[in-house]
Amino acid sequence: MNASAIALPPIPRLPVAVPRSGVSGDARRALRQLLGDLDRDIAVAFRDGADATALARRRGESVTRIVAHVWTACLGEVSHAALFAIGGFGRGLLFPYSDIDLLALVEQADTARLRALEQCFATLWDIGLKVGHAVRDPAQCRTLAAADASVFTSLLDARRLAGDPAMDTQLRQIVDAPDMWPPRDYLRARLADRDARHARFDDTANNLEPNIKDGPGGLRTLDSLRWLGQRVAHANDFADMVIEGLLDPAECDSLLGAQATLRRYRFALHLEARRAEERLLFDYQRAIAARLGFEDEHEKNLGVEQFMQGYYRAASQVERLGIQIADRFEEMLEAPSTPQPVGADFIRYGARMAARDPDLFMHRPAALVDIFIARLDEKGLIGFSADTMRRIHQATAAHGAALADDAQVLASFLQLLRRGAPAVDALWRMNRHGLLAAILPAFGQVFGRMQYDLFHVYTVDEHTLRVLRNVARFADPATQAEFPLACEVWPTLPKPEVLLLAALFHDIAKGRGGDHSVLGEEDARAFCAKLGLAQDDTERVAWLVRWHLLMSTTAQRQDITDPDVVHRFAEAVAGRERLGQLYLLTIADIIGTSPRLWNAWKDRLLADLYTATRYALRRDAKPSRDASVRIEHCREQALALLTAQGYAPAAVAQVWAGFPDLSFLRHHPQQIAWQTDAILKADGKLPLIAVHPMSVRGSTELLVYAPDRDGLFANVTAMLDRLHFSVMEARVLSSPDGKALDTFLLLEAENQKPASQERAEELRQRLQRALAQSAPIMPPRRSMSRHLKHFQMVPRIDFKQAGGRTQMALVCSDRPGLLAAVTQVLMACGVRVHDARIATFGERVEDFFQLTDRRNAPLEETQQQRLWQALVERIGPAKE
Repeated sequence: MNASAIALPPIPRLPVAVPRSGVSGDARRALRQLLGDLDRDIAVAFRDGADATALARRRGESVTRIVAHVWTACLGEVSHAALFAIGGFGRGLLFPYSDIDLLALVEQADTARLRALEQCFATLWDIGLKVGHAVRDPAQCRTLAAADASVFTSLLDARRLAGDPAMDTQLRQIVDAPDMWPPRDYLRARLADRDARHARFDDTANNLEPNIKDGPGGLRTLDSLRWLGQRVAHANDFADMVIEGLLDPAECDSLLGAQATLRRYRFALHLEARRAEERLLFDYQRAIAARLGFEDEHEKNLGVEQFMQGYYRAASQVERLGIQIADRFEEMLEAPSTPQPVGADFIRYGARMAARDPDLFMHRPAALVDIFIARLDEKGLIGFSADTMRRIHQATAAHGAALADDAQVLASFLQLLRRGAPAVDALWRMNRHGLLAAILPAFGQVFGRMQYDLFHVYTVDEHTLRVLRNVARFADPATQAEFPLACEVWPTLPKPEVLLLAALFHDIAKGRGGDHSVLGEEDARAFCAKLGLAQDDTERVAWLVRWHLLMSTTAQRQDITDPDVVHRFAEAVAGRERLGQLYLLTIADIIGTSPRLWNAWKDRLLADLYTATRYALRRDAKPSRDASVRIEHCREQALALLTAQGYAPAAVAQVWAGFPDLSFLRHHPQQIAWQTDAILKADGKLPLIAVHPMSVRGSTELLVYAPDRDGLFANVTAMLDRLHFSVMEARVLSSPDGKALDTFLLLEAENQKPASQERAEELRQRLQRALAQSAPIMPPRRSMSRHLKHFQMVPRIDFKQAGGRTQMALVCSDRPGLLAAVTQVLMACGVRVHDARIATFGERVEDFFQLTDRRNAPLEETQQQRLWQALVERIGPAKE
């Protein structure tokens, strides 16, 4: 049924209020019951499909009647005083749990009147209305409004509910005063408020738990546009802005459609949360999606993802148009400037660019791209003229799907991509104007596409644009300190358009079902063919899209100190140019997925894999895969470091007699030298605990050198958990003389950074004391975070035999103290850990262990079964 055809609950009928009689207890109970019945009827109407805006307005009308009734009962027919609704209530809208903001404007606030006002507001609270109120005289109101743009803004929406009509004039005189927030000052204040609000939400509407009201592209953005329209252009609503030339009809329709979606979602959120919640928290997303009729299509297009895509699309549309309309307001207030030619087709007025021919984009569609290219070459520009922006939108809509197949448009697009890093800013701007999705329809399909997990913190389109921006950073000398290797690789790539195209397409097939890398490769090939890209370049783009996850998964899930791993990776990459492109794409992808994912450890890990692979790809290099040769090479380098520190080779040899060969195969020479130095300085005192705050591996390195015993690994991980360290990698080795030689690569759990000198010393002392005692160390019990509770899965545990050990792959949901819990289970099951690699992807953990029994033999099938059962019981869903 059409939403407008569903009957709204009637406005409550109230008895005539007896002036200044007060509201009796029975009357208060009756009003409370009336409000409860009204809210239940409104909730039922919403469930049946009634329009959210109509329901919010009906609730506003009903509460208006009740508030006016209480005012009259408490104050009577007064002069020189009136009650005004402000905020959303002033605009006549009340969502189910919205605050009711009131302003009592009073010229003569004597004691009796103040007492009556207190009685009025107390009664409103008592009947169940959440009231925010202020009592001011006109002079106070004028002073506060002049000092604070937000106070002034609240007066723009003020609506008298009861009291002396003459107070309307008093309020209008304040708002309309020429010196009260002139248009230029008001615009500056509103834009500063916008920027401050956006900064709180990472400048994007695409956060996982967005704020419908105050987030970028939220309902507050729509309100701000109306306020600016009133103050700057005397346009009270979007329809008036169309008349004033600030909006075209299509843009107005887009804003109204987005507004309807946001209001519907906000209404449902209030009902689901049963309070004035404005954040679409994970706690509510699935339930609201079901409430609004969204259903799972398949595992890669869940109902909740479709629901959130509706939000992101609406918010992004509002955010885009909001920025453009704000530009138009600024242009209205700018002084006229002399036109300057920009090539044959364009012209600039001051800091804004325009088309010479108003119909240029209709006659020559390629000019839609050309104007963005021309902007790259013009210094000091802040944007396009309002008329030009409008004509870009109109032409994009008019040409529609034809743009994706227009040879001249595609030629201009390829010309743009060949600009390299500067092209990324143009792509961002094209996206804001809807042009990127028109040229690349597959990109339009992932507009607002979210993935319901904690790993991907942005929508696919937002993530893609951030990946492109990260790629462009590698061309900026200012990022040399942050990305030294990436900045070194970037200039070696002869064709930047290959990498930009790969970044555009790497996730473009998300949400379709199937492997997005495979489907994305097909899309990339088809688009490159339309672009007329050379076949070799098309193959490069397609390969990067298909294998864009290869470097990340190899580095994080395999042992890159193993030459066989590096050799297989080098064979897959098959070229140094492709290696450089994949390295840059991998870094850009990780950082663009979530700011918290990138850390020094991953930086070093990928750099090590890049360097090892680049060497393996040299024609004159024959990297040895013979263990004895590699051991000797590591020994020589480590010994050189130690002798430079003044150690005698004989003393070093004595220490190394207790090192297993695997130490030299699995550690860098710098690590071997550091471990040896620590052991020599300890002069035989055990247990030895050494901590390197920032090791060559880009993380804090912990060395535990102690008499080996079962449970040692579990005790160490328990203490690390107590001290809030995350384990990135663990090497558990045993010396020929029965000592444990265990190393752990650590990051601070809170910020994923290496430890400070002070924290490293704290770790050393705490662990030293704990391991000197025989009592087991138990991990602390910590509750699971609100976020993680929504993403629990049954652990997937796989075993396979390899090299005299059992390899266990564990895929499960993350939780506080997970590794410590796993090691406790391993110890209880009589299982020894020899190697561990830890990888966390949002709420998903993928850990790899090499295990044996207490006789150092591979686990038998019955042992594997017992271990599987124990792990599922300990770390499965609903276990904390």
